[in-house]
Amino acid sequence: MPDDTDLHVGRKLRRRRRLLSMTQQDLATKVGVRFQQIQKYECGANRVTASRLFALSRALHVSVQYFFDGLLADDQVHRAANDADQMDGDVMAQKETVDLVRAYYRLSEQPRRRLLDLAKALEDGSRKSGVA
Repeated sequence: MPDDTDLHVGRKLRRRRRLLSMTQQDLATKVGVRFQQIQKYECGANRVTASRLFALSRALHVSVQYFFDGLLADDQVHRAANDADQMDGDVMAQKETVDLVRAYYRLSEQPRRRLLDLAKALEDGSRKSGVA
């Protein structure tokens, strides 16, 4: 049975692969494994070795640390669960979020900045009016 770390690494792997519009086969080819192995990594069924994690990080254009970002130590789990800013579910795993991020990065710099400013203004407005 996979532990929390294996599951976390697998989710981060899937998220980044999808964000890059890469298939499991594409990624598998880049790192020299079969696509079934990528499936097993993504669901946490197989642990990723250090050398494979390094190869995956290079293929996905991220640092190795990326796979561990957001992984909480046991003493931090309780605090994070009570954090009012914590979002329900894994928002980055949702297709809508991935589509939004892709569209955002297809924009040039100035429209991206304007869109981000708009989103922040809308968020501030909803907080002030009490809308969640």
